[in-house]
Amino acid sequence: MAVTTQYSTEYNQAWVANTGNLETNVQRGRVRVAYFTATQDGAGDATSSVALCKLPAGKVRLLASQSKAYVNWTTASATLDLGWDAYVAPDGTAVTADPNGIDDGLDVDTAGYQTFGNAVTATGGTKLFESKNGVVIRATSQDEAIADGDVLVGFLLYVVD
Repeated sequence: MAVTTQYSTEYNQAWVANTGNLETNVQRGRVRVAYFTATQDGAGDATSSVALCKLPAGKVRLLASQSKAYVNWTTASATLDLGWDAYVAPDGTAVTADPNGIDDGLDVDTAGYQTFGNAVTATGGTKLFESKNGVVIRATSQDEAIADGDVLVGFLLYVVD
């Protein structure tokens, strides 16, 4: 076996290919925080959901695996899906909703802190959105009801220009 030197795609693009720059959602962007506090008002059947935040328009990279929440959904066998509502791409193309595009079946049976991003591990726990008017991030209880007073409190980190 030989010693090798490898470059990430981004390093190669910016420095080896001598372009010298990357979009700020890739390098030198600013991390922003979207805080959310949601307390269920009245019981909600399975597939009930809560809109947590709306990411701004443009290119936004959600740092899902760095985002966290305290979840106290008291229904036994509760799971949480995290995804996005349908939105419009910058060129006017409709992008379909994906209710579990960030997390699919996150076990929240026991109250406690959760880290997001299980469904985006292939991209390092991140998800790039390109939208004309922003993207709503939504948590859904797909299989179980959400009880009155159940709590979901936390933050999502994302990178913008």
